[in-house]
Amino acid sequence: MKTVLITGANKSIGFETARQLAKQGYFIYLGSRDINNGTQAADTLKAEGLSNVEAIAIDVCDKASIEAARKTIEAKSGLLDVLVNNAGILGIQPQNASDMNTDEIRKVFDTNFFGTIDVTQAFISLLEKAEVPVIVNVTSGLGSLTLHSDPNWKYYPYKTAAYGTSKTAQNAYTVVLAAELKDKGFKVNAIDPGYTATDFNNHSGPNSVEYAAAFVARYAVLDANGPTGNYFSPDIETENNESPW
Repeated sequence: MKTVLITGANKSIGFETARQLAKQGYFIYLGSRDINNGTQAADTLKAEGLSNVEAIAIDVCDKASIEAARKTIEAKSGLLDVLVNNAGILGIQPQNASDMNTDEIRKVFDTNFFGTIDVTQAFISLLEKAEVPVIVNVTSGLGSLTLHSDPNWKYYPYKTAAYGTSKTAQNAYTVVLAAELKDKGFKVNAIDPGYTATDFNNHSGPNSVEYAAAFVARYAVLDANGPTGNYFSPDIETENNESPW
């Protein structure tokens, strides 16, 4: 049974992605900063008949927590097939580039950007043992510089000095990481689940959590022929949903 670690998996898109991948036969480690919240989420899935799930404590802003999670998964499974870097924060509002406190910007970057890097680097050695290692970096359309430069883009007015820029940085890291790991057979992509109704945005998004999670899950189950080094979004209405950087 292939193994998956999803950070921030105790609620919203992360939780629903865990549910959908568990239904496809993957063993899911539900990463949660608060193990009690993670355990409750795992118990919910187990009550639905999905026994192939386990809560694991992981705070993406705490290297000791990340290392402890890595050791736990290594001891239990020996390897990791899929890493979904889903944990993220929006940050305080508003986020004006001209006056947002840089301490608040750093908080967002610590989770969305540096957290992704720290988790990825910690689990590379376990992913290398997989037949087809997959890394999904959950991003946002707000990270696209091309779209943000287009006044006709429907989300053009939504500029965020911390959240959007942290996702732009995460996208750049995805490009570099994918190129570095390509010859090792890794599939590394940036996946925007689309504007989704969650507590992240006061449930203002038009897409459902189920729809968003299905899009994320699609890129978690790639085989050796799958794409790598790409940026995909359901909001890009083309045949392959590839988004411009």
